[in-house]
Amino acid sequence: MSENKKYDLVVIGGGPAGYAAAIRAGQLGKSVACVEAERPGGTCLNWGCIPSKALLKSAELFNSIKHAETFGIQVADVKYDFAKVIGRSRGVADQMAKGIEFLFKKNKVDHFVGTGTISVPGMVEIVDGKNKGTLLRGEKILVATGCRARQIPGVAVDGERVMTAREALVMKKQPKSIVIIGAGAIGAEFAYFLNSFGTKVTLVEMQDEILPVEDREIAKVVARSFKKQGIDCRVSTKVENVKVTGKQVKMELVKGDKRESITADTLLVAIGVVANTAQLLSPKVKLATERDYVVVNDQYETSVPGIYAAGDIIGPPWLAHVATYEAVQAVQGMFDFSEPKKVKLFPGCTYCQPQVASIGITEEKAKADGIEYKLGKFPFAASGKAVASDHSDGFVKLIVDKKHGEILGAHIVGSDATEMIAEYGLGMQMEATAEEIHHTIHAHPTMSEAMMEAAASVFGEAIHI
Repeated sequence: MSENKKYDLVVIGGGPAGYAAAIRAGQLGKSVACVEAERPGGTCLNWGCIPSKALLKSAELFNSIKHAETFGIQVADVKYDFAKVIGRSRGVADQMAKGIEFLFKKNKVDHFVGTGTISVPGMVEIVDGKNKGTLLRGEKILVATGCRARQIPGVAVDGERVMTAREALVMKKQPKSIVIIGAGAIGAEFAYFLNSFGTKVTLVEMQDEILPVEDREIAKVVARSFKKQGIDCRVSTKVENVKVTGKQVKMELVKGDKRESITADTLLVAIGVVANTAQLLSPKVKLATERDYVVVNDQYETSVPGIYAAGDIIGPPWLAHVATYEAVQAVQGMFDFSEPKKVKLFPGCTYCQPQVASIGITEEKAKADGIEYKLGKFPFAASGKAVASDHSDGFVKLIVDKKHGEILGAHIVGSDATEMIAEYGLGMQMEATAEEIHHTIHAHPTMSEAMMEAAASVFGEAIHI
């Protein structure tokens, strides 16, 4: 690959937005280069979604074995190897990264390793890494550099005493105790994972519920379950005066006018993300930003013609599946294959146990906006499949427009929530009504019957409650 090679599209970033854009452009017959500082797959595949799900699967299996007697199975002296648990997750990430590399080759995408800087519009320079010094000319450029974990000012991340999710995914040994700041999806998932293997977990959230973006009823179910599992959840609480002292981390938990000193082996910071814009632009290129996120129009084009952006770098929601959708839409639009769509409906998922999945508005939002709505709810305790599987915690909740029956929001908390939410997503995309879901025959016995029953309950017609 020669220097100063010209491409139809140069993509900066190889995560769920970047690699999807590169592959889609390749499918459309375009010449494409993708510049990625590390391995293809970005944070999601290498340091987030995929390896964390491997860890959670180990935790779920370990918990299942510990409770095997529920199913009439006796298992004695159950042990685990924490290093192997971590090692397996890295192996899964490695396998998936190789898969992206294969897809690049299949779709004739040139992959460059290094940090890409837009030196002038239409030109990307690789400023470090294996391909340092390479210049790539792009008729169009797509910025997909994503985000990184937000850190606490003045508290250095060392990978042992203080971590973000990235360091936690490769922790060399299991901490005996940990404080996790931030009870969003990442914080909740690590709390579940580490608690399952015996770590003393304190989960701290500044807002008044864990999983604060979720429907409050849903969040309360998870909070009760976490308490039952032994996770110490602190809400409406701030962390102050963090000090790393030798082999421990000391801090104060502040709730109202009360202060409590606490000490743990490790501190995990999961308080959100910040945009990856370092080295992205030379002084000759200025992109309009808002709160450090790149601003784009309905075509995903930035303030500089020919430069586009998609994924986390353009702001929330910071979700891999949203990033992929945006990137594919951007590519199809920039080459006039279709009018690009902006994200309106998207599922959000948290993979602790019980799982949480949602799409559309919460009940709190419906009330705040003065929407006239009806509710449909169905508990898994009334589901034969859930009870037989010993997964009867949780419920399905539908928020439905009172006049037209349109599904405005769907919320699930339970064992298979993250798989089940897709049905409601498709229904909402197709503007299906709750009545249509109600009258769609669902196989028995399945967890998905709860979707039908929740829709039926909107009309007071649920059979099993």
